[in-house]
Amino acid sequence: MFTLRRSGRALAVAGAAVVLALSAGPAQAADVLAPGEIAMSANVTHVANVPTPAALAGTINTDIAFQGDYAYVGNYGGFTIFDIKHPQKPQVVSSVVCPGSQMDMSVYGDLLIGSVDSSRNNDSCSSTAQPASEKASWEGLRIFDVSDKSNPKYIKSVETNCGSHTHTLVPDKTGENVYVYVSSYAPLATFPDCQPPHDLISIVKVPLKNPTAASVVATPVLFPDGGNPGEPGKQYPYRTSATEGCHDITAYPEKGLAAGACMGDGILMDIRDPEHPKVLDVVRDDENFAFWHSATFNNDGTKVVFTDELGGGSRATCNEAIGPNRGADAIYDIAPGNKLTFKSYFKIGRYQADTENCVAHNGSLIPVKGRDIMVQAWYQGGVSIWDFTDSAHPQEIGYFERGPWSQPLSGGFWSAYYYNGYIYGSDFNLGLDVLKINDSRTNQANSVKMDILNVQSQGSYREHGEGVPGGH
Repeated sequence: MFTLRRSGRALAVAGAAVVLALSAGPAQAADVLAPGEIAMSANVTHVANVPTPAALAGTINTDIAFQGDYAYVGNYGGFTIFDIKHPQKPQVVSSVVCPGSQMDMSVYGDLLIGSVDSSRNNDSCSSTAQPASEKASWEGLRIFDVSDKSNPKYIKSVETNCGSHTHTLVPDKTGENVYVYVSSYAPLATFPDCQPPHDLISIVKVPLKNPTAASVVATPVLFPDGGNPGEPGKQYPYRTSATEGCHDITAYPEKGLAAGACMGDGILMDIRDPEHPKVLDVVRDDENFAFWHSATFNNDGTKVVFTDELGGGSRATCNEAIGPNRGADAIYDIAPGNKLTFKSYFKIGRYQADTENCVAHNGSLIPVKGRDIMVQAWYQGGVSIWDFTDSAHPQEIGYFERGPWSQPLSGGFWSAYYYNGYIYGSDFNLGLDVLKINDSRTNQANSVKMDILNVQSQGSYREHGEGVPGGH
């Protein structure tokens, strides 16, 4: 049990935050916040908010990557680089206007890599939308040189089948190249560059000394049997998606493993040979999972948390009607023989309004040695901090959230990640938020300093400031 603090316009008359007891009982409709209201557990502090820069205003903020004192925040219209040396006062260094959703992001050395899953008339930053049914249309990866943070340079594009919804970095052992696993889906017979069955990923090799030579080197088929056929006869929220590629992959290069969330299937892969990944195990959940969205390993590499993006992030799923097991996380232990074994579900227990899109989304580990603790975005469900050390009995230990956005089903946190003592969240509409948790269960993480964080390319963390190996 923890306490709840509320603030914002709804309580402005009181002149101060109000502290209330959080009931241990079932969620109630009264939990729903008023528009403009903010609530957080007593162990969480809202440190800062930086609005979306004017150059990108009106477009959606998405994923975040970190390097040194900088945060790189993706946006459907491009990306922004923030100086976070002083987390209480993040500063905008530059914004790059380069439209094309989703701008899923990774940083490596002087390179910034962004995903474009939006069919464009060409690969330039001045491109416009064009139907994927036209052969000349482009979508895939964009690579920028960010050695000068105030003036990033676009240096290379790589077209990939069905574009790039998300991507994952896998550095090679020599340090000479970085591989990019590209996840994409939704093929159609009328799309020349995105033909069914598309049961594959694209692997792009980026030579670090010559990144403009980046190219697709492999397109391994992960589902030779076609994967999950889905349930076309069922309707939301009971329909399982067919497997037509992957939505997201998380790699753990030190362990030689990757976990894939592939629409209708969750998979575990051997990536010791990064150009030739091998599927070790496949799991399905046709009862409660609608769309396998993302994956996170625990630090020991003995568990995987998969998320279910029920409703595609545009539905109200955090309510009594949907219940606790849909639109949730699923915790799997990795049993001997690299077999995924289901243990439990986790979902936030605070009901959201029926105008609030809310579902499990992007998160990262909080680096506490010996415990499995995660921070996670839930769109308009806010930011949740939860402990899954006991795989069968996960529990929330802190949170932050806002009341409903002015436009129904179109707001909230896309990503929430822990980096060097603070939690950074990218809000669709409101920009970059910085949070701080002060809790005996997580404070040990303050001693872990990272040089780089691409959440979908995990590296192990150690105690007392040893941090994460560079490049992971």
